Amino acid sequence: MKKLITVLIYSLSFCSLAQSIEKPNVLFIISDDLTTTAVSSYENSAGHTPNIDKLASEGTRYTRAYCQYPVCGPSRASMMTGYYPHGSETFGYVSGRENVGPDRLMWPQLFKENGYYTARVSKIFHMGVPGDIEKGSDGTDDPDSWTERFNSQGPEWTAEGESELVQGNPFGLLPKRGGNVMTIVKADGDDLVHADGKTAEKASELIRAHKDKPFFLAVGLVRPHVPFVAPKSYFDPYPYEEVVLPPKVVGDWDDMPDRAINYVTTKNAQMSEEQEKKAIAAYYASVSYMDAQVGKVLQTLEEEGLADNTIVIFTSDHGFHLGEHGFWMKVSLKEESVRVPLIIKVPGKKAQVCDSFVELLDLYPTISELAGIHPPDYIQGENIAPTLDDPSHEVRDMAFSVHVWNGGHSFLLRHSKWAFIQYDEDGGSGMELFDMEYDAKQFNNLAYHPAYREVVIELKQKMEDKLKEIRANDLNVK
Repeated sequence: MKKLITVLIYSLSFCSLAQSIEKPNVLFIISDDLTTTAVSSYENSAGHTPNIDKLASEGTRYTRAYCQYPVCGPSRASMMTGYYPHGSETFGYVSGRENVGPDRLMWPQLFKENGYYTARVSKIFHMGVPGDIEKGSDGTDDPDSWTERFNSQGPEWTAEGESELVQGNPFGLLPKRGGNVMTIVKADGDDLVHADGKTAEKASELIRAHKDKPFFLAVGLVRPHVPFVAPKSYFDPYPYEEVVLPPKVVGDWDDMPDRAINYVTTKNAQMSEEQEKKAIAAYYASVSYMDAQVGKVLQTLEEEGLADNTIVIFTSDHGFHLGEHGFWMKVSLKEESVRVPLIIKVPGKKAQVCDSFVELLDLYPTISELAGIHPPDYIQGENIAPTLDDPSHEVRDMAFSVHVWNGGHSFLLRHSKWAFIQYDEDGGSGMELFDMEYDAKQFNNLAYHPAYREVVIELKQKMEDKLKEIRANDLNVK
């Protein structure tokens, strides 16, 4: 009964919104590899993200938002196609178009088909960072989604400035290295030397040029993805000597299955404690640089008088480990890697915090409905718009995320009480169970404790049911 009342209230509210805002604009901003633990409006006062924080103070901030795959390509493909990774069998660095086919509408493509100017600036579908950014290339984009598309070329790790490699450099002999590694560059020059500064400038230009007709503008910011490159001034507030490292627990890995050990660790990256601190400080600096670019785009929206007619979304494709459990970067199904910041600001809606579980997959149907466009029936996300009126509304009772790595499929069910991770569909490569009420940092694996046998059985069944539900779609995916 409560859910029915909530839906009725939302329906009346939506009708009122649709009447007052004819074809609202959509500004979708996505950061790359951003963990909630580096955003000060979430849980880290050591970070400095005033522009994201301001947006959070004006919109709905979701505390339990989860990606569907903790790697850039598959996460973005899921979000933009509207299918879970196992719904379309899309696990690689692709747009997802190959598997959903030419007749399925991507999220921005739906808006394009409904009279919107759609544009992307920089990384929305997958781009290799730093490779595609250095070349200024499209990556594995979906051209059918956009009226126009723009790339933001930047020097990345080759930028001039003080540099240091803190991964795989135990003696500190290499000043920097290209590729997907933690190279730090305290760069010379200003914001516009780098890709994100160029992205903010182009996004602002497009807002001004298209303010008289409805637009769907997707703005992809590549920081804080490695390499950690930003103008030197952004590093000044973060002296590495003052960084507090995550707690180290003796025997932390002893109760982890082999597949739970991340692909980059303090151990295999041969990082000293000093290098760990430098990596975290550089990550925060990269986040601050990215946040400044968010501020520039939002300021342009205000200056052009569009804030009252624009839905704004800010999120990331997945999280990032900063030394928790000795893990670095993404890929794992632990909390720091799969949980993401998510803020949605809708004109006329009050600022609030929502604790319901939501997934990045839910953005497609939600934003479409808010714009008065009925999303395709075949997509797999949930409409979370009722939470904009009632933050206590429960969209989901748990979140689902997956990963395919090291020869097997891994699965996460994140319940309010439990985080359950299963390696392989039968759990044959191991399981993890964490009591998130008493062990939020996930140090004690209860999966093999006799007292939790019934909990594991129940969650394994829920996992099986979820996968059956995901695969039961008209793509005929096995």
